[in-house]
Amino acid sequence: MTTQTIQTEAKAKAKAVARAKKLVPDLSVRLGSTPATKFRGNPDIFGRLVEDHDMHRALFSMIEETSGTSPERKKLFKELVRDIKAHASAEEQALWSTVMRNPKTTEDARHAVSEHKELDEMAADLAARDMASPAWLRRFKKMKDEYLHHIREEEQEQFLAAQKHLSSSDVTHMKRVFNARKLEEKASVKIEKKIKLK
Repeated sequence: MTTQTIQTEAKAKAKAVARAKKLVPDLSVRLGSTPATKFRGNPDIFGRLVEDHDMHRALFSMIEETSGTSPERKKLFKELVRDIKAHASAEEQALWSTVMRNPKTTEDARHAVSEHKELDEMAADLAARDMASPAWLRRFKKMKDEYLHHIREEEQEQFLAAQKHLSSSDVTHMKRVFNARKLEEKASVKIEKKIKLK
């Protein structure tokens, strides 16, 4: 890995963390190392998706620094859920809908979309529960683990498989679609509250 690549990746990660920090500047972000991916800092759809993933990693970390029903926890959780929901919808429309059409990558697309649904259900369950209870934090950590597993698969496996079957004009077009769709989706996101009995 070249020095320039390392610097590009570090800048991209720092930019994503700064987006999260704008919400509650005084909270620390304990991200640690993130899984290796060849896409961090790329100017295409995959780099754009990883940028959001890094921001979500930071939001998860910041929420763990809060307690009870503090205004900070409420604000960060609301932003995390809204951004993940908008991100997932836009990703499905911009990337996975195209990838699903190719028999060689259909299964990756289906897997990613099904995990989006599971995460959506976990977020709705958390939104319906008392943030001050120890059970809430345990469920939150489970959602964090599921989300980190999901994005690690995307960044290290699914994006690589998809990239092999897409042209450079595809990935450029997909980034434009993603950015436009995410703005629209985020403007209309509703946070559901639904207990999941499990």
